[in-house]
Amino acid sequence: MSKFAIIRTGGKQYKVAEGDILSIEKLAHDGQTVEFNKVLLTGEDDKATIGKPLVIGANVQAKVLEDGKGEKKIVFRYKAKVRRRKKKGHRQPYTKVEITKITP
Repeated sequence: MSKFAIIRTGGKQYKVAEGDILSIEKLAHDGQTVEFNKVLLTGEDDKATIGKPLVIGANVQAKVLEDGKGEKKIVFRYKAKVRRRKKKGHRQPYTKVEITKITP
């Protein structure tokens, strides 16, 4: 097993390793790279460092691959016997990133 970390972004937690590709909540980023400073845990093989609540000095660097929108979710409200219907759609924005470096 190689290096891994647990990061917090967009109100969620993700377990990541170098080379992983994941879709996360849309980030406001400048350019091609992004850095995650909220690292909750880092580990390598048998040893792990647990933060209280964050690991001091640890960060995860990632390369931005694309920004996009997810599949459309349909929200349909309906009231029986009163001719009330409302149809609405939503597409959640995301940022796809590739983890390049984990610094413990």
